[in-house]
Amino acid sequence: MGQEGVIMTNDDASACKRSAVAQGYWDDPFIPYFVRSFERKAPEIHRGYYARTQAVQRLTEAFLARCGDQSQVLSLGAGFDTLYWRLKSAGVRFSNYVELDFPMVTTRKLMYIQRQKGLLSAFQSEDGEVRISRSGLHADDYHLMPVDLARLADVRDVLSQCALRPDRPTVVLAECVLVYLEPTAARQLLAHLAATLATALFVNYEMVGVDDRFGQILVKNVRGRGCDLAGIDACNSDDTQIQRFTDTGWDGARVWRMDDVLRLLPAADVARMERLELLDELDVLLQLLQHYGIVVAWRDAADHDLGQLDFT
Repeated sequence: MGQEGVIMTNDDASACKRSAVAQGYWDDPFIPYFVRSFERKAPEIHRGYYARTQAVQRLTEAFLARCGDQSQVLSLGAGFDTLYWRLKSAGVRFSNYVELDFPMVTTRKLMYIQRQKGLLSAFQSEDGEVRISRSGLHADDYHLMPVDLARLADVRDVLSQCALRPDRPTVVLAECVLVYLEPTAARQLLAHLAATLATALFVNYEMVGVDDRFGQILVKNVRGRGCDLAGIDACNSDDTQIQRFTDTGWDGARVWRMDDVLRLLPAADVARMERLELLDELDVLLQLLQHYGIVVAWRDAADHDLGQLDFT
């Protein structure tokens, strides 16, 4: 099943986000364009996705604010993520936003984008043209392209086509992506980005601490859905997650478990979120959150103090 199982995780995650948005956990007027039908998920799933989505967006915004409007965003395994449109609607400025994923995913995303003026109208193009191919899209500040992230030569070629500039600050996003890559392929990808980007923040959402009993059950359940977690060894602990980056040329890295993320997000909004639904099994939620985390690594040649960025 392999690649097909990984591709299906995009549909699962998108449906979970759509359900959480429908319950008011955060505002995203763009996710309904990509997910029309869905089943309401459990409150603990909604809260987990709230923490994940808010952390990634707030770190991205913090990086763009710190490094300026010439900064870039590179989203690996982007799926049906809507962050490009959410940032644009919030008036956040950046020079380029690149999304990469498997061809089966980008083809579907492109189809949804083409159908909706509310999505197409966000694109800027210096010549007034948005160039669309069978599975990709190029506009002035947005690029959607198919690629297998395990093939570094193909990744390098695609990034060149997307006008990603190594001399500009870049925030790299990956949500449950690296864990599906063979360790050698993941190391090569991370080393290439570290060597190419002088100023960069890598925001990685993934399992952490899977070497205990609960973590092993979590891994077994994910594998049961047809996903070969080839890179799971890097998820054993905070230290293994950090070492994955420091061994491949990144200046440093730090980890927040998702229960800590909830404590760091703005208290008033977390309180609003907690009032939305009654949660019976708080202990179960906390146990799950303790086995996922945000890992942030940085390359900081320009001394932007990137290692101090957080969710506040």
